[in-house]
Amino acid sequence: MLARNLLENQGSDMRNKKIRYAVVGLGHIAQTAVLPAFKHAENSELAAVVTGNREKDRKLSERYRVKAYNYDDLEAALEREQVDAVYIATPNILHREHTERAAKAGVHVLCEKPMATTQEDCEAMMRAAAENNVKLMIAYRLHFNDANLHAVRTAKSGDLGDLRYFASLFGLQVKEGNVRTRKDLGGGTLFDIGIYCINAARYLFRDEPIEVVALTANNGERRFAEIEETTGVVMRFPHERLAMFTCSFGSTDVSYYDLVGTKGHVRLENAYEYQGELKCVTTIGEKKTEKIFEPGDQFAPELIYFSDCIIHDRAPEPSGSEGLADVRVINAIYESAEIGRAVRIEPVPKKRRPDETMRIKRPPVKTPKPVGASAPH
Repeated sequence: MLARNLLENQGSDMRNKKIRYAVVGLGHIAQTAVLPAFKHAENSELAAVVTGNREKDRKLSERYRVKAYNYDDLEAALEREQVDAVYIATPNILHREHTERAAKAGVHVLCEKPMATTQEDCEAMMRAAAENNVKLMIAYRLHFNDANLHAVRTAKSGDLGDLRYFASLFGLQVKEGNVRTRKDLGGGTLFDIGIYCINAARYLFRDEPIEVVALTANNGERRFAEIEETTGVVMRFPHERLAMFTCSFGSTDVSYYDLVGTKGHVRLENAYEYQGELKCVTTIGEKKTEKIFEPGDQFAPELIYFSDCIIHDRAPEPSGSEGLADVRVINAIYESAEIGRAVRIEPVPKKRRPDETMRIKRPPVKTPKPVGASAPH
């Protein structure tokens, strides 16, 4: 079975089909968010799980009543379980390999962000999808989130006046040994959490940064032996707009952004988290309004949207070029921190950006107890 042939083979029956997924990589995010999300994704179903951990194999296979496979047997899993699409949640450094293998098997790919760690890997993933006629989407869950899309609408409305600057903080405490601290697996503050700040600035300004300057800091703790503890960044956008953010693995929990214009500003609190309510405060002149967004399942919307793209043969957005755009910025930021001066960026051309038509809301999931996966903090 090849997913790319489904439309040809099934015709109009495809519209009534549930897209069958294999979840590849069973770390914390997959177990606490992706796997439970199938309960709310009405056009999607879990067909298999793929991991390298035998304990996870057995327990998660029993929990979700699907067969578990080893990474080495990925192609066999896709064939035997009649898989249409994969959700790749492996460590960042493995995204290219698993995307290329799935694409060559004719299976569509929904890949966690960051898309990869290098521009070369991102471009290779895009080529693999194109050459094998499969769809590739990067899992930017906030592109479907009601609170963030409300901020997008406010930014586009003109109510804030001429947008001038963006500022954000995103930090948490990461334990020693967590995959996020391993450089060989693609860890680091920017790839893991800084990417959210970069992406938010891009979708709020609806443009691409052209220059970055950055500093990294490290207090010398053993858990930060391979990566930076904290990164501070300034990004210059066209029309002399600035975006500033700091992300850290050594701070208390913080997650918000401010977008400031000539007439007003908007703040989104708990902006990047996938659990809990989000609060958006908009101030225009002397008038302040507050809007609370109830918690929701932020992963089911990704599945619903991507499955709909497969069923109706539509190109997904966020696409591979969206993933490439952020990775190109991240690499420029690390270069700036290393050489101690500003670095120019060649922007990735973008025609489509998130807007309120992409809003999908589903109830929050009950978080299951992870099996053999370290906590994110």
